[in-house]
Amino acid sequence: MPEPGATIARGTVLSFAGGDYEILLDDGRIVAGRLRGRLKLEARTGDRVVAGDRVRVHEPANGSTTIEAVEPRRSQLIRRAPGHARRAKVIVANADQVVAVVAVAHPEPHLRMLDRLLVLAGSSGLPAIIVVNKTDLAAEPDVRARFAAYPAAGYDVLFTSVLEERGIADLRQRLCGRESVLTGPSGAGKSSLLNSVEPGLGLRVGAVSAAVHKGRHTTVTARLIPLATGGFVADTPGLREVGLWGVDTGTLDTLFPEFRDRLGTCRFARSCTHTHEPDCAIREAVDEGWIDRERFESYAAMREAG
Repeated sequence: MPEPGATIARGTVLSFAGGDYEILLDDGRIVAGRLRGRLKLEARTGDRVVAGDRVRVHEPANGSTTIEAVEPRRSQLIRRAPGHARRAKVIVANADQVVAVVAVAHPEPHLRMLDRLLVLAGSSGLPAIIVVNKTDLAAEPDVRARFAAYPAAGYDVLFTSVLEERGIADLRQRLCGRESVLTGPSGAGKSSLLNSVEPGLGLRVGAVSAAVHKGRHTTVTARLIPLATGGFVADTPGLREVGLWGVDTGTLDTLFPEFRDRLGTCRFARSCTHTHEPDCAIREAVDEGWIDRERFESYAAMREAG
């Protein structure tokens, strides 16, 4: 039974840093809270509470707000934690889609990393959108040719330029009303894209952060940002590596959409690894130009890495 004057409210976790959680309550208020002691003992995948989690909080008349309970997640984007430790790290909870941002140049596109991001999304059961940014840095035919394998595989691909305001309206439409995870390497232009999608967003987010995290270190985890157009976008730190977690090498081929129509048609059916067996339908499709060779090599590298 809550003490007199205390309230129980529901909300969404926006960010976490140094033991403090920034929570957007359903009534529109943003509060800072900490985990109740018993929650720290619960075993959860990766992290007990992350951005995107739906929580119930206890607000005493006098004292600190505490997170009392975490609701079941409808989805979670999981990667292997950086470093040598073999453990899972939940990036965001309850996301609807992953938006993978890659630049045409500055930095040069790392397509193997992009492929791992797409596999990461697929293994978490989330659809992926690819945003090819900074298209003003190269001729359009060259850009489309460089990334042609992805729409051919069935991915939704947007071509954007903040400088030329290209593709911004399309990106805004895809973010509206959804919880999206914006991810990709440092320098790809994620923050610039967000501020173009919603002008003034950086100022508003900075003001909220200053009010809630006064005097604390900058977070290096995902931050969930409410959008004025509806929905949330999780802005994630720039990635240097993408460690897969929970992806069975035996089903890795199902996470490459362009493979799916041919799976099971190899001589060794579903036991085929597509790396060395004779009469492999996937490798034949690569040789005939139906499947992009770079994408296949990316699959082979992931399979070899385990």
